Amino acid sequence: MERLVNAIRDLKHSSVRKLVDARLEEFRQAGRKTEADLFKEMSFCILTANSTAEQCMRIQKDVDDGFMTLSEAALATKLKEHGYRFPNVRARFIAEARKHKASLKSFSSFESQEELRSWLATNVKGLGLKESSHFLRNIGYDSLAIVDFHIVDILERNGLIVRPKTLTSKRYLEIESVLKRLADRLGMSLAELDLYLWYMETGKILK
Repeated sequence: MERLVNAIRDLKHSSVRKLVDARLEEFRQAGRKTEADLFKEMSFCILTANSTAEQCMRIQKDVDDGFMTLSEAALATKLKEHGYRFPNVRARFIAEARKHKASLKSFSSFESQEELRSWLATNVKGLGLKESSHFLRNIGYDSLAIVDFHIVDILERNGLIVRPKTLTSKRYLEIESVLKRLADRLGMSLAELDLYLWYMETGKILK
């Protein structure tokens, strides 16, 4: 862990910190936006499963309010125009998720971020633990880990985990606990840690 801790500390003392801080502030502001904006962000996170953030960001910009207004078939067509791999399934998930739109401004009723994530992963098709964590991070929640293959690769290279054959819910939470220890060691939130780890692996600060 020591090598990884030092590498992240070096990044935090570089110009990357300004990029990370700006993105975190963007996430905090996103949590104060309208119900419609929150739904569009949730739709983005539904799309990111087995896809790239860059492609999904382009789709989000193009579709915009269409996530709420387009028919399932029309939304699938828009996804196909962008070369998206799973247009029909994800269009169906997003269309079905509209029934939860009114719930997106009442998240404060949950006792913890973990409880909120569990509700999303259970009730919104297309949002597993990773996508639910991603959505919540993008709207200002900072205590959940986004465990994807980039993060798994870094942790494995640094001897912190054994790469799982499949990422079950149990294994996800075990890896999240490793990331929590790393974040505590660095004195930062899991949201901040994720951005630094993502930059280390990709050279980018995305959302």
